[in-house]
Amino acid sequence: MSIVKIENVRVLDPIQNTDTVQTVYLQNGQQVAATAQVDETIDGQGKWLMPTMVDLCARLREPGQQQHGTLKSEGRAARENGILHVIAPPDSKPIVQDNGALIHGLQEKAMLDGGIYLDIIGAQTQGLNGKQPANMAGLKKGGCSAVSNANAAFADDDVVIRTLEYAAGLGLTVVFYAEEPQIAKDGCVHEGFIASRQGLPMIPAIAETIAIAKYLLMIEATGVRAHFGLLSCGASVELIKAAKAKGLLVTADVAMHQLHLTEQLIDGFNALAHVRPPLRSEQDKNLLRQALKDGVIDAICTHHEPLSSSAKMAPFAETQPGISAFDTYVALGVQLVREGLFTPLEWVEKVTLAPAKVANMFERWQQQAGWVLVDPELHWVVNKESILSQGKNTPLLQQTLTGKVLQTFIPA
Repeated sequence: MSIVKIENVRVLDPIQNTDTVQTVYLQNGQQVAATAQVDETIDGQGKWLMPTMVDLCARLREPGQQQHGTLKSEGRAARENGILHVIAPPDSKPIVQDNGALIHGLQEKAMLDGGIYLDIIGAQTQGLNGKQPANMAGLKKGGCSAVSNANAAFADDDVVIRTLEYAAGLGLTVVFYAEEPQIAKDGCVHEGFIASRQGLPMIPAIAETIAIAKYLLMIEATGVRAHFGLLSCGASVELIKAAKAKGLLVTADVAMHQLHLTEQLIDGFNALAHVRPPLRSEQDKNLLRQALKDGVIDAICTHHEPLSSSAKMAPFAETQPGISAFDTYVALGVQLVREGLFTPLEWVEKVTLAPAKVANMFERWQQQAGWVLVDPELHWVVNKESILSQGKNTPLLQQTLTGKVLQTFIPA
């Protein structure tokens, strides 16, 4: 196997908590001792070398929605952008995530077609119907370490409590994408002046906070380990902070786009900015950033949702929500560093070590992770040619970003 020598590269290692400039030798995606037998030499001056990333929430669209993306197309986009471990919610169409055997088959296909490690969150209720608990014991046997009802509503709160008790008994994490359906109803954008002026149906912040508050009471009563994905509101931060202070087994993540983009982008009915949970206010964005820096929010995810061009062509409220996010993920992370929110090592920890711990896969990630060479000064234009994902649906189209993955070194 060939040996790659990367000279004078800035190595950002969150496991060792070190940030050093050194010469690194890689063989089969792993660091090896210095050797005279070198097959390729790379000038790493001004570049960063970091572990491959872990993504806590991405929809790869297979099975059932291959018009938007496939395990092959999205796996390649993830891998080439430095993401080797991808975690998918249980809401593919058709839903297969209530069957442990089918989940195992998808994981094998993701590695074969896309070259990524796919972890799938199991269904919390049968077919996500919100009524009967799924066979969680079978899901755990099939390799699931977490369950969720994704964005599907529960029939009533008793179902939630019963599934939390079931999950707690099996040692499974329950993942919530918190939104109170009776309040959100048919909304599609943040409740604010821009939405009101455009006459768009709104999703108030309280739809998220009421759901979080309710679920936290149930979590405390059942003792289950829980994760809140895709936080979008500043008010949600205080609830998570209080829950952690009480000692509840709770973690949280935020999508990268919520740390940069706001409701301003929906002006002019820009359907590329239609995402759920919606882009919120500037104040929400700043509070989410601070919560991430303070450790109240544990990790960043992509919330990658590739869509075909036709999915964004209807009137705004009728378009499908989602942003294609794999290709811009590193550049937006580098921007957080450039703006002074994080040091490079702190940002790397939020997209590697922290999500690996949240997903209870630290040891496995440590064994399977490769390395990613990043140029933090490389300027590039986001366009349909530069986006590797099959989905070109991003409100960042035609913008110039700084920071890009040059190469991903993955263990065979």
